[in-house]
Amino acid sequence: SFEGRVEVYHDGKWGTICDDQWDDRDAEVVCRQLGLSGNPKALSWAHYGQGSGPILLDEVECSGNELSLDQCKKSDWGQQNCDHIEDAGVSCDPFTGTDLQLYAKGTVRLAGGRSPSEGRVEVYYNGDWGTVCDDGWTDLGAQVVCRQLGFR
Repeated sequence: SFEGRVEVYHDGKWGTICDDQWDDRDAEVVCRQLGLSGNPKALSWAHYGQGSGPILLDEVECSGNELSLDQCKKSDWGQQNCDHIEDAGVSCDPFTGTDLQLYAKGTVRLAGGRSPSEGRVEVYYNGDWGTVCDDGWTDLGAQVVCRQLGFR
C-alpha cells in the first residue's frame, strides 16, 4: 500500500513514468501527492514490474518541494524515448526513523487473501517485504501472527 510502480492519469488514460532522471526527490513528491509519509525512495528499471499502455512522462526532475508531479520539470505529456523496462517506481517506506523497534519485533502482514484476515504471511525486514517459509510452520506460528495483527 506504500510502494509500487508509479502511474499517472492524463487525458483520459493511465500510463507510466520513464525512470530517466528519476531520483529520491521525485519519490518525495509522489509520496506527498499520495498523502504518505515515511522515507521516499525512487526505484528504476521496472522494479515493481512493467506497466502496459502509454508511457506518459519522461525526464521528471523535481526539486522535492513540489506538491504534485505537475509542478515538476518534465518532458511534455507523451513525449518520451523509453520502453516499459524503464518504468519508475516509488517506496514511501513508513517503517523508518522512530519505528526501528518494529524491525526487531518483525512487522507482519497478510497478502493475497480474499479478506484482510487471511493470506500469505509476509514480514518486513531491512527495507523489504518477504515471505515466510512453511518448513516447521504450525498452528502455533499462525496464532502468533494473528495475535500480532490484532486478531483473536
